[in-house]
Amino acid sequence: MTLGKSLEDYLETILILKIKKGMVRSIDVADYMGFSKPRVSHAVKQLKTQGFLLMDNNGQLLLTDSRQAMAEKIYERHCFFTKYLTEMGVDPKLAESDACKTF
Repeated sequence: MTLGKSLEDYLETILILKIKKGMVRSIDVADYMGFSKPRVSHAVKQLKTQGFLLMDNNGQLLLTDSRQAMAEKIYERHCFFTKYLTEMGVDPKLAESDACKTF
């Protein structure tokens, strides 16, 4: 299944927050990405409908087992291109941002 870049960014963010915090809620995603709660809620609904996410009774977002690997690949690709751009002399913050947008 192919996701658009926007939904890939949400999956990557959910994975990053899960690694950093252990649990993820929609508000955490909104804060991390700088988006409004309604915008994130819409994306979460799409990801749930497509079978990428589950939400427990506490509002915690959980990647489905079958989609965890996909999120990890998205994150690995992002890390690879961030490192590549940094090694080419791009400022680390700009490299981080450009890796999301370009690749």
